[in-house]
Amino acid sequence: MLKAKRTNQSDSSKKGKPDFESGKFPIAGIGASAGGLEALEQFLKNVPEKSGIGYVIIQHLDPTQKGMLPELLQRVSNMPVHQVKDLMKVKPDCVYVIPPNKNISIFKGILHLFDPIETRGFRLPIDFFLRSLADDLKEFSVGIILSGMGSDGSSGIKTIKEKNGIVLVQKPETARFDSMPRSAIESGMVDIVASPEALPSELIDFLKQIPVVKSNRSSEIKDHSAFEKIIILLRTQTGNDFSLYKKNTIYRRIERRMGIHRIDKIVSYVHFLQENPKEIHILFKELMIGVTKFFRDIPVWERLIEKELPVLINQVKPHSQLRAWIPGCSTGEEAYSLAILFKEALEKTHSNPGISLQIFATDIDSDSIEIARKGLFTGNIISDVSPQRLNRFFIKTEDGYRISEEIREMIVFAQHNIIMHPPFTNIHLISCRNLLIYMDSELQRKLLGLFYYSLNQEGILLLGTSETLGTQNHLFTPLDSSLKIFKRTSALLNPLLMDFPSSFSQTAENYNENTKQEKPIMNIQNHADQLLLNQFAPAGVLVNENGDILYISGRTGKYLEPAVGKANLNIFAMLRPGYQNDFVICFRKALRNKEAVILHHVKTGTNEDSLTLNVTIHWIHKPEPLYGKLMIIFSEIPKTVEPNSPKKKGKTSPTNNREAELEEELQHSREQMQNIMEEMQTSQEELKSTNEELQSTNEELQSTNEELMTSKEEMQSLNEELQTVNAELLAKVDDYSRVNNDMKNLLNSTDIATLFLDKELNIRRYTNQATKIFKLIKSDIGRPFTDQVSQLIYPDLPDDALQVLKTLIFIEKQIPTKDGRWFSIRIMPYRTLDDRIDGLVITFIDISELKQVEENLLKMNLENMNLVKSSSNPILKISGNRKIIDINPPAETFFGKSSKEVKGQDFIKLFIPENLQQKAQKKITSLLSKQENAPVKMKVIAADNKEVYTMWSVYASFNNQEFLSAVISITKQ
Repeated sequence: MLKAKRTNQSDSSKKGKPDFESGKFPIAGIGASAGGLEALEQFLKNVPEKSGIGYVIIQHLDPTQKGMLPELLQRVSNMPVHQVKDLMKVKPDCVYVIPPNKNISIFKGILHLFDPIETRGFRLPIDFFLRSLADDLKEFSVGIILSGMGSDGSSGIKTIKEKNGIVLVQKPETARFDSMPRSAIESGMVDIVASPEALPSELIDFLKQIPVVKSNRSSEIKDHSAFEKIIILLRTQTGNDFSLYKKNTIYRRIERRMGIHRIDKIVSYVHFLQENPKEIHILFKELMIGVTKFFRDIPVWERLIEKELPVLINQVKPHSQLRAWIPGCSTGEEAYSLAILFKEALEKTHSNPGISLQIFATDIDSDSIEIARKGLFTGNIISDVSPQRLNRFFIKTEDGYRISEEIREMIVFAQHNIIMHPPFTNIHLISCRNLLIYMDSELQRKLLGLFYYSLNQEGILLLGTSETLGTQNHLFTPLDSSLKIFKRTSALLNPLLMDFPSSFSQTAENYNENTKQEKPIMNIQNHADQLLLNQFAPAGVLVNENGDILYISGRTGKYLEPAVGKANLNIFAMLRPGYQNDFVICFRKALRNKEAVILHHVKTGTNEDSLTLNVTIHWIHKPEPLYGKLMIIFSEIPKTVEPNSPKKKGKTSPTNNREAELEEELQHSREQMQNIMEEMQTSQEELKSTNEELQSTNEELQSTNEELMTSKEEMQSLNEELQTVNAELLAKVDDYSRVNNDMKNLLNSTDIATLFLDKELNIRRYTNQATKIFKLIKSDIGRPFTDQVSQLIYPDLPDDALQVLKTLIFIEKQIPTKDGRWFSIRIMPYRTLDDRIDGLVITFIDISELKQVEENLLKMNLENMNLVKSSSNPILKISGNRKIIDINPPAETFFGKSSKEVKGQDFIKLFIPENLQQKAQKKITSLLSKQENAPVKMKVIAADNKEVYTMWSVYASFNNQEFLSAVISITKQ
């Protein structure tokens, strides 16, 4: 078939080739959001000028800004780029861009603009357009999802796949924002995943590979064997039989997969399936496209909530349950929609208290069932669900919207193959929409008969808008033909003649004809007992508490008869007419009181052949194996034969006999009614009590469930907070660890012994150098430092430490040790970052060397002073700025001034004549700068203001080439 179609190059209906006469050519709806500009440019840059495809770009645009997208895309595209205007017709090889603050749809190839009714954060323009594109172009529709945030487009591509269109998605790894591509891929509706640059060529090649399916008898016969092999492979790998599905539908799905793998013959595809088992499961997913959404086909749901659901609610008894079945539920949107509508209808009627709804939602696809069970949907549902219903029946989460518990608990999701598995029974409503369209007429007929069997009287059947009853229209009465709502008729359909799924039928047990049963060895006693039982024992049956017959003794044919229909060995179904009601009452009485109850003089049979019985219902206490069972004994009362003699005077007339019988029957009826009333009253009280207990238990469970849910949410929130706090604490611990290491290394590098004390003078911390003063080990942390033995000669250390804590004024002292060392000890308050005193810091700086130098200097100074004073020459010591530091006694005599008088005065101004001062200053400065010791001749002012010439020797002292002081000695007058 595929080869025949490919050789017909004149076939203008081939996908990918524009058909201008019919106006049919592929149109691609391209959805993009954040980061989509780059992807769009890469896509359009690689689209050939004559691709034969129209392109409509839908992007999330700022509604307050002017659209610049057409100008930006025109720079990279060889095709004309237009901003969409209302009623603009789409042409091939053209690009159309959505304007800001608009929704766009297509009808008959013409674009229509709408003002969005949703708020800015809830608009889904991509889904809106792709749905209209699928409805308008069917198999010519193409959906392309590029980079973007959110999940817009995931719902639209499902509609495209339902109409046999094509879906392409940008590879998430190449997208700047991969949320939209990943959401589309997770839907399982994608044909091709590639980078934006490769998508155009992939699309064009794919369109060329897929021809439109046409009925060709010769090709069908030729490919029939290969087709059946594919069906066998699917059944073997997945356990699902597609042999009764419509062949054209399966062919289209197969050819789609062949086009993706560039396979031109179905026989080659069979070999490909055999070599690649994963492809079988992909093909299965392709066949199981579940296209659904909330409240699909709104008129159907409006009719349900206005008419059908209220009728069903009023028909059932109070405190009972409505049962619904939704085969092919896909991801559960339809099941949840029905539950929501039932809840709303129940709130409107208020006429039937205690009624509930149980929905059985089934599907062949296990992945779809898992999604449905979660009850979590993306934000796309806001386009299908009203804000009131969102607030009432959904819970907003980070991932989207989660169905509320009151709706979720009404639905049971299960994997179920409607063709192979047994059906559900006692159903009030079946919604099988858009499932039969994929199956051939024979399978449709079987499934409709199955639905008839599953439904109760007056049950309702919902079909898809494109589905009909076909030859099974006698089973259902249309309530609304246009909406495909039907009601079950009372047609006589024997369930035993129905073609139930094969897995429901029971296989016959193997019987070995050669097997011979051993005859039991019987003695005289057994024969005698058997004879007595047959001749004199009454007929009876042994039943369990449900009335199921376990054993029959004697001939019971006059009292029991098989029930019409399916074989049923229950005592209530097999009783002959006449005393069923009395028997039920007595049976329950015997069961309740655990005693024997006797029915006296009950009649059964016809008027011509009636029987009068005594029926004994005996509760069995012993033997132990029969405990709890009941023995029903039938005792027949013989008829009294009246003589044919003439009536004697005074005897009762037949009329009186008839009246007596009627009175007896009336009395019996009254007793029966009284028993029934007592039984009903007792049952009503028990049901009322049970109902109250159930309601109480249900309320407790609901309350407990709410508390658990609240606790769970609080625990989740608390867990998130704890995780955040834990992360922060770990970061702080790392920081503190680094700071601690830095501080430890810093303190050790200073080579300063340090003690950290708390307010009680307990050791908090110490440096390694402190162990050279105190005998400290790690276990001493936390102990009073006053207990430590040290080398310090400092008995006032504890008192000084306490004084610093009180006054907050630091103390610094130089303290010797017993081994001759000296330490500069500083006691300071320990201040925290928040300026709080939290102990003391005591530092011990080793100044032993400084003390030694100081002692040497003092010794040298003392020696120098003794030398100066013992000299006979006048000696002056001056500073760098010529100030007199000191003079010796001979100098005091020579100058006639005491040491106290001259200290701090300028040497030149005091002892040099005024006219020579400048010259003397230069000479001394020059001499000192050259660091030379040379005799100098100077005229000075001596005692009594005498000017005399003297010879001076100057000795200068320097420190690192810096002048400190000088000693001037008068050596000669």
